[in-house]
Amino acid sequence: MDIIKSIEHEQLKNKVPVLDVGNTVKVHVRVKEGNRERIQIFEGIIIKKQGGGLNETFTVRRISYGVGVEKTFLVHSPMVEKIEVIRVGKARRAKLYYLRDRIGKASKTKEKLGARIETKEITLKEELEEAKAPEEAPAIETEAPIVQETVDTVKEEPVETVKDEKPVEENK
Repeated sequence: MDIIKSIEHEQLKNKVPVLDVGNTVKVHVRVKEGNRERIQIFEGIIIKKQGGGLNETFTVRRISYGVGVEKTFLVHSPMVEKIEVIRVGKARRAKLYYLRDRIGKASKTKEKLGARIETKEITLKEELEEAKAPEEAPAIETEAPIVQETVDTVKEEPVETVKDEKPVEENK
């Protein structure tokens, strides 16, 4: 099992945004068309989250030309470039399937009052690397590292002041 976990650990992304059901998100997806590759944005409401680890997925729903469209994305997929949280929604359920029956403004979730849109990210790989560090023998440094300090100094030039000179007035 450790072999499988190590292979999955290599595939995980370093930082994953905090995704909650009810949030409105923009998902930047890489789309390959022939020999060209471009990034397409899919914006909608997260209606469900499921799975965990490498298999964690979330489903985003939006209305496109009067038709409901749902796409399921893998959180750790290399095809998902980035995920932006646009609006923090208030949801009291884990799955928002009831939004499928709603039309127009009723198909949106209420916004949480006082919620700030922050790019909160969960760091996954650093936590696991710190856990493995005690197993390895710590490296011992015999020499003290050389630290060079550079100090920038600003040289101020003395200002010459001339006394008893009157300013010249020009006639206009």
